[in-house]
Amino acid sequence: EDQLVESGGGLVQAGGSLRLTCAASISSFDDYAITWFRQAPGKEREGVLCISSTDGTTKHADSVKGRFTVSRVNAKKTAYLQMNDLKPEDTAVYFCAAEEDVFGNHCSLVAGAMSYWGKGTTVTVSS
Repeated sequence: EDQLVESGGGLVQAGGSLRLTCAASISSFDDYAITWFRQAPGKEREGVLCISSTDGTTKHADSVKGRFTVSRVNAKKTAYLQMNDLKPEDTAVYFCAAEEDVFGNHCSLVAGAMSYWGKGTTVTVSS
């Protein structure tokens, strides 16, 4: 069964760092872009960062510019979200999702474009 599993969430103080991991069992992982979303209590799901399947193209939300980075290792079928200088407003459930990327150079922050979703990992930032 194709699936994504997130890990690495937890409680951290403001200004701290966390690295989230997205482990995939998708058979053709390197045909899929990976997007990280988050959903805070009472708010809509937000696309945070994405990375294309092979050429490293990325996109990010303005709210995380300069603080969060995304990466992937296709040989390990794994993607990462490095979060630095965390703020209380970053508190949310973080999800990884996969979108087919045939040409290797595309990714999006649009939830409706995703084919696979993980179940999420919770990040709590205390002030």
